[in-house]
Amino acid sequence: MTTADPDPPLPLRLSSPGLVVLSAHAYAKKDAVDPVGTATGPFELTEVTGTTAATLDRFDDYWGGRAQASGVDARFIADGTARTNALRTGEADIAEAVPVSQAASLDEGARRETATTRTTSLLLNTRSGAFADPATRATARAAIDTSALAEGVYEGHADPGVGIYGPALTWAADKRVKPTGRAAAGGADGKTLTIATYDNRPELPEVAQVLKQQLEKAGFTVKLEVREYARLESDALAGKFDAFVSARNTMLDTGDPVSILASDYTCDGGYNLALLCDKKADEAVSAAESVADTAKRQGAAMTAEAKILGTDAVVPLVHQRIITGVGAKVSGVLLDPYERSLVGVGTRR
Repeated sequence: MTTADPDPPLPLRLSSPGLVVLSAHAYAKKDAVDPVGTATGPFELTEVTGTTAATLDRFDDYWGGRAQASGVDARFIADGTARTNALRTGEADIAEAVPVSQAASLDEGARRETATTRTTSLLLNTRSGAFADPATRATARAAIDTSALAEGVYEGHADPGVGIYGPALTWAADKRVKPTGRAAAGGADGKTLTIATYDNRPELPEVAQVLKQQLEKAGFTVKLEVREYARLESDALAGKFDAFVSARNTMLDTGDPVSILASDYTCDGGYNLALLCDKKADEAVSAAESVADTAKRQGAAMTAEAKILGTDAVVPLVHQRIITGVGAKVSGVLLDPYERSLVGVGTRR
């Protein structure tokens, strides 16, 4: 495979969990793809029930070794309380992403906590409204107490925000660059703000409520807009809100630290919720994209992070830890900080 321009993270793109290798049989029907019985891996799909369930049997010819479990019955349950209850009652052996509010209901031995690459941030609309003014953005940033969010809303199951990248990326702390070029705080002057977030992640509406209180204390007037994510994204990308509370995996599915900067914080970024278009930030991200050496690419990413944080387009709030519920009879669960793996060859009951 070749690319028109140099693309250092290409091997990461090709090894992404979002890239699935299917046999030709999967494409036997015109205009349809059927993954059942056609994928490679330690398990093969034998049945898929819409978006609610899937059945997998061990695939003994897997090149990576024979899985210890004979199969997996997976159920996709959006409600975090229901997932936790399924673990407590023995209906499930593993419950992914146990909500913070449910963590205390599990025995300590059933909880596995892992620092993740997911950061909850407040993204400020830099194109229109109150936060088009850098001084107003600086005022909002100064008013936010991230420790109160980590200890209060997340009940200690998160770390206060230190940047776009958090402590799960152990290399980031030593390479972090102090943001420069920030505007001086200019006062709230009673400006009215609309903060939007989604309820698919149960902590986010509570985060937004605490932010409302903190910003109102600083002199802003704040309105909240909470919807399902699917009914919110297009309006957020169109700049219809002054601010947006989002939980975002900062390493996406490639494991490349530069990818999220390009997609979320550049003029041409496809997921630029802050609507940021800053020449210095774009130049720093572009420079990072061209670096092939891993350590140097990380350093360039941190330089670009500093340029972005210097605009106050984003206020990192907390770095999340994921809580996985694991039954007493289960071993070998994959606790992945990238949230990409859960059951593997060595997982057994």
